[in-house]
Amino acid sequence: MDKIPQITLLFWLMKIVATTMGEMFGDYLSMSLNLGYRVSFGITASLFLLAMFFYSKVVKGYNALLFWLLIISTTTVGTEISDMIDRTFHLGYLKGSLLLLSGLFIVLSLWYAKYRNLHIRPMNDPFKEYLFWTAVLFSNSLGTAFGDFLTDNMGLHFLTASMLTLTIIGITALLHFLIKGYDDFLFWIAFIFTRPFGATFGDFLTKPNGGLGLDRLSASLTALAIFVLLLSIEHIISLRRKN
Repeated sequence: MDKIPQITLLFWLMKIVATTMGEMFGDYLSMSLNLGYRVSFGITASLFLLAMFFYSKVVKGYNALLFWLLIISTTTVGTEISDMIDRTFHLGYLKGSLLLLSGLFIVLSLWYAKYRNLHIRPMNDPFKEYLFWTAVLFSNSLGTAFGDFLTDNMGLHFLTASMLTLTIIGITALLHFLIKGYDDFLFWIAFIFTRPFGATFGDFLTKPNGGLGLDRLSASLTALAIFVLLLSIEHIISLRRKN
C-alpha cells in the first residue's frame, strides 16, 4: 500500500519537468492572466488541498496521476507563495528563503521525532503522509524563493543560476553513490534543489529580459507534453514489473 513511487532517474526527471512547468504556469496565472498573487495562490492552494485530501482519504496505494498532480500543484502554489512573500509582503527573497527553510526544518524535525528517521518509504501512515506533503510544499516554495534570490539578489543570469543548481543536484547524486548512511538527507537536498533549477530554467525560457521570452502558456503546455511522455514511460515500466 506504499503511496510513493520508486526513486529512480525517471523520478528525478519527472520532478524537474514538474517544477519547471509549475514555475511557468504559476507566472502565467499571476502575470499573464493578471490574476495577481493572492488570487493565483487561492486557486493553486485549493487545487493542492483538494488533491491531497482525495489522495490521502480515497486512494489506496500509489496513483501516479494524483501523486504527480500533487507535486505539480505544490510547485505552482510555491511560485505564488514565494512571490507573495517578496512582492506582496515585501520581505524579500532572502528572508522568504530563511522563513520557508525554518518551516521545512520544523516539519522534518516533527517527522524525525515521530519515526526516528526521515525515510519516505514506506508511505502507508496517514500522519506521515501529511508530513510528507507539507514538507514537499515547504521545499518547493523554498526552492522558488531561493531561485529568485540567486537571480534577483545575487544578480546571476537565469541560465547561470539553473546550471549552478543543476551542478548541486549532480554533486548530491554523486555523493549518494560514494557514501552510505545519508540517503534521507541527500534525498531532501536533491528534492529541494530541483525546484530552484526548475524556477530559474523556467524563467530563462519565458522571461523577456535575460531569457528567451517564450509564451508562458505555450511553454507550460510543452512541458506538460514532455511530462505526459515521462508518465507514460513510468506506466510501461510499472506494468513490466508486475508481469
